[in-house]
Amino acid sequence: MQKQLFAALAAGLLATTAGAETTLRIMSFNIYGGGANDGKSVEETVAVLKAANPDIVGLQETRVEGDECTAESCPAGGPSVAREIAEAMGYYYYDQTQENVALWANAILSRYPIGAASAHDLGVPIDVEGQTVWAFNIHLDDEPYQPYQLLGIEYGPAPFIKTEAEAQDWANRTRGPAMDLLFADMQAAEGAAAVLVFGDFNEPSEHDWTDAAVAAGQQPVKVDWPTTHRLSEAGFVDTYRAANPDPVAKPAYTWTPQGDEKDPEDHHDRIDFAFAKADGLKVLGGWIVGETGLRTDLAVDPWPSDHRATLAEISY
Repeated sequence: MQKQLFAALAAGLLATTAGAETTLRIMSFNIYGGGANDGKSVEETVAVLKAANPDIVGLQETRVEGDECTAESCPAGGPSVAREIAEAMGYYYYDQTQENVALWANAILSRYPIGAASAHDLGVPIDVEGQTVWAFNIHLDDEPYQPYQLLGIEYGPAPFIKTEAEAQDWANRTRGPAMDLLFADMQAAEGAAAVLVFGDFNEPSEHDWTDAAVAAGQQPVKVDWPTTHRLSEAGFVDTYRAANPDPVAKPAYTWTPQGDEKDPEDHHDRIDFAFAKADGLKVLGGWIVGETGLRTDLAVDPWPSDHRATLAEISY
């Protein structure tokens, strides 16, 4: 009788464990060379991460901009600060050192152990308490930049454009090859408990350039941006917009905390994302992390980057 009771209790415990939800805080953050492009110490970037307390984070621009930096070409210079940040946080890290069209000085940090990277260096498996979670982290080309093309803002040699179709065409030409690499690498994540995609996309969201946003004067035309749409079609959830579905009430500008939003020579927008895909996925919250101000949900001062970060809490 005791053996049967023990077996029943053990079976119940296993069922409870198997059915338990996993909760993760995930973050995407372009760190602007760890602040070094503005002569700041990496401690300010570490302070942001400690305040946000992510479990897994995709970092972009872990190295500084090189001396020869133009709209068409801006090679990274100096060493990556990913290791220094990871050691300060007590995290595991992976520096994405391969050179291809989907990377520009990227790294992935995690509270949990990290495994071997995918073929094009875009993602790594992470052992989250016995479950495999794949994290992918990209940094896409910023030139030509379609919001500037639409608004007549000079940036590189690309022509000005007027329509949604033109914007989509130029976006596909600019970032399509990088997304092809991402989707090739994501084949390695088949069967994972969850798949995450972080990045500075240098392209807005399909959920932000809406008719309502145009009517509110936030955007010049409606555009279903193709890069984020490819992920949506593949079953990924834009975690910030899932938690904050109204782009007029919460435009969530990650580009940029610098300058005036009314400056005719720039355009503030959301181009930094944390996407997630998992069976039973729930988005428990989504926040913009930045300097104290109107566009920030979680404020950290002084702010070290020319981008704000995006943070979300998910369960599955």
